[in-house]
Amino acid sequence: MMAKTQTQTEAAPILEIRGLTQQFGGLRAVSDFNVKLRTGEMTGLIGPNGAGKTTVFNLTSGFYQPSEGEILVCGKKTAGKKPHQVTSMGVARTFQNIRLWNDMSVLDNIRLAQHYQLDYGFFHAIARSKHYKAREKAVEDKAHELLEVFGLHDYANELPKNLPYGTQRKLEIARALSSQPKLLLLDEPAAGLNSADAKELIRLIRWIHGHFDVTIWMIEHHMDVMMELCTYIKVIDFGETIAEGTPDEIRNHPAVISAYLGDDNI
Repeated sequence: MMAKTQTQTEAAPILEIRGLTQQFGGLRAVSDFNVKLRTGEMTGLIGPNGAGKTTVFNLTSGFYQPSEGEILVCGKKTAGKKPHQVTSMGVARTFQNIRLWNDMSVLDNIRLAQHYQLDYGFFHAIARSKHYKAREKAVEDKAHELLEVFGLHDYANELPKNLPYGTQRKLEIARALSSQPKLLLLDEPAAGLNSADAKELIRLIRWIHGHFDVTIWMIEHHMDVMMELCTYIKVIDFGETIAEGTPDEIRNHPAVISAYLGDDNI
């Protein structure tokens, strides 16, 4: 029988993590973590405070280098790569505590996030060549497009620190999407939001998922957000995976109830 050709074989996952372990001195923050995310999926990662969720995201996005295991983005290993290099591979993220450049305008926050896509050199910039102008115009156009689709255009010249909290969250997501990622990591996007804003966030994330054709991996403590959006959820506690499955399976899993959800949230 003939071997399958490249086009016949299954495409590499957007993200594959194998045997991921992270030690901080004598503390094992993540232990033998494995996940495989395919194009278009919306997957959740939950667990109690201190379970290791954000550490997994920091490892995935290049902020930490793993003690053991490997991370592959579209089949390519991220070992040794810095955060901006992982971004260039197609991974973007938001943070549990909003990290915006508060001394730059809303427009400049989105423009600057595209810097790695600029392929002109120093002399093109000094001479303001045609290539330089074309690339700068493309960045400007993309930034204005994102402001428009996220309803942020009226804030283009405002400083992020002057915006309402929920609007800052939208800006952070818009900035992450400006890098045109294949995989978007959302670290507690509903943190600090009231119930009305959380419902709006659900609508926004669902729209982003379809409109931008991006795979989403999300950490969230608001179970109504997670259960409504995700089709598959992994649960970790003390750095170890204790359950995984559909939202209904997770909602009724005894280990999850004991470690995280509690009877009042089921």
